[in-house]
Amino acid sequence: MASWTLPQPMKRALELAQASAAAGEVPVGAVITRDGAIIAEAHNTPRETCDPTAHAEILAIRRAAEALGQERLNDCELWVTLEPCAMCAGAIVHARLAKVYYGASDPKGGAVEHGARVFEQEQCLHKPEVYAGLGEEKAADMLREFFRERR
Repeated sequence: MASWTLPQPMKRALELAQASAAAGEVPVGAVITRDGAIIAEAHNTPRETCDPTAHAEILAIRRAAEALGQERLNDCELWVTLEPCAMCAGAIVHARLAKVYYGASDPKGGAVEHGARVFEQEQCLHKPEVYAGLGEEKAADMLREFFRERR
């Protein structure tokens, strides 16, 4: 059986998640690509910045929009280590991201395959293609370890 490796954007998102954990933040990393090239990246910084909206996805979306000089990212893809929450899913919709790839599912706070299921709502104006489970084991392990250390 041939060995399968993670795509480079998800590898980078996992590196960013590790940096997030090292900074005392919940380990989530996000990367936005366009035509296969990374144009923006971020990790969680709510504690550092005292900003509850400073999730990796939100920061990466802001940086990608700034880099491209436009608010619509319809030819871009988001790679994130954890299932996006409702806030981030809403931002994904408004940014019109074409595809979302995520690692670990989040039964408690996720809003893609759990909870609000934002992209499935009739009112959702844009529905990106979603691919779950890329790097899931590593992302989930990082999250479990992060929270285990804090208990």
